[in-house]
Amino acid sequence: MRIETNGMGKRYRREWILRQADLQLLPGHAYAITGPNGAGKSTLLRLLSGHLTPSKGSIRFFDAQSEIPTAEAYRHISYAAPYIELIEELTLRESLQFHRQFRPFLNGMTDKDIIELLAFRKAEDKQIRHFSSGMKQRLKLALALCSDASAVLLDEPTTNLDRQGMDWYHNLVKTMRGDRLLIVASNVEEDLQFCEERIDILAFKNPATPAR
Repeated sequence: MRIETNGMGKRYRREWILRQADLQLLPGHAYAITGPNGAGKSTLLRLLSGHLTPSKGSIRFFDAQSEIPTAEAYRHISYAAPYIELIEELTLRESLQFHRQFRPFLNGMTDKDIIELLAFRKAEDKQIRHFSSGMKQRLKLALALCSDASAVLLDEPTTNLDRQGMDWYHNLVKTMRGDRLLIVASNVEEDLQFCEERIDILAFKNPATPAR
């Protein structure tokens, strides 16, 4: 997937969160969105995922040379973030089965393959609500990176992960990245080690410019 933005901006009431974002995000590339907390990194990810509509400018999605309607972009994108909730009443096995109804896994991976990848064999019949915060984060990352999607968006991916979990995350990215578009938003340098290109969120901030 290729994502292009032209003069894209987002405001809430009279406050501009982002202004004049001109981006061309290409398949096979890994982009890091960097900047301080509260500067708009998550807002930019939500815009790039199609979850938010720009207040100004445009965002366009392409598969090969064909444009994808914005309403259909979600079919090509997987997304993991601390604020995206899992269905905690489901067991791990039920959660994987539910996810697969909407988005198949890459390379014909089965639920058993995902459980092995997570190293959660003893937890497959445990409800998600009984998982630790680190286990929940691993599951979110696995669902995003193992899904058959041409773009993967990750917001603060190592939230709640310990040292072993961080190593697991980097190995998961290395194994599952392929030639997809990968975008990671974080101000933790270790989250971004594999990203070849950086996008400074502060480049799209202009608090001196009044909203119109």
